[in-house]
Amino acid sequence: MNILFVGDIFGSPGRQLVKEFLPGLKEEFNVDICIANGENVAHGKGITEKTALELFEAGIDMFTSGNHLWDKRESIEYLKTEKRIIKPLNYPEKSVGFNKFIKTAPNGEKLAIVCLIGQVFMTPADSPINTLERMLPEVQSETNKILVDIHAEATAEKRAFGFYFDGKVSAVIGTHTHIQTADEEILPLGTAYLTDVGMTGPHDSVIGMEIGVILNRMATCMPQRFDVAKEGLQINAVFIKLDDKSGKALEIKRIKRKY
Repeated sequence: MNILFVGDIFGSPGRQLVKEFLPGLKEEFNVDICIANGENVAHGKGITEKTALELFEAGIDMFTSGNHLWDKRESIEYLKTEKRIIKPLNYPEKSVGFNKFIKTAPNGEKLAIVCLIGQVFMTPADSPINTLERMLPEVQSETNKILVDIHAEATAEKRAFGFYFDGKVSAVIGTHTHIQTADEEILPLGTAYLTDVGMTGPHDSVIGMEIGVILNRMATCMPQRFDVAKEGLQINAVFIKLDDKSGKALEIKRIKRKY
């Protein structure tokens, strides 16, 4: 099974990159299933029905998310019914959204996708380790191919999470910081790992926002209107190849394309 995971798609520049260049990437890597983190697709914060459908049409099969999932008030009703967008598994059960998605590849093999949010420097949530450990038997009963998006700030937390679930899931891919790390590897027991897949969008920015706005806020400590940057366009993604029988990772390749 060939999987493409696209890093946090940021605002309209990120969406335009996906629409223009995702088909070529999927062909280049012979992709069976394409996943993306979508918590920032709508003007850098949140996801709406319009922006989600635009990207589903462009070739994204489903979205993971994070702490910004519910930032657009108009999306709440949509998130109650759209199973292709999943919330962090360790958020309260009463929060709006679905906590896993099972995608069937063209060859009939199934991939389970879940995401969890970290606890360090993040909004309060249950332990990502304990939460996934409780749910893992249920997921494993459906498929041995499991991809986890760990949406967290601290690299040490993501790294520890990866080792904890090495051999129990197929891949642990980090999101949230919008800065791609260069530590892709297959861990000793067969789990593909990357601390952060990065951001798809404008990289001449401060994690997607206009540089001047952020610098002014830092210098004055006063509120500023966040504006999405437009320059330095990049697609950050990761390619993962899984063994169809064991579900273990055979290959992981970090992707960084400038346009």
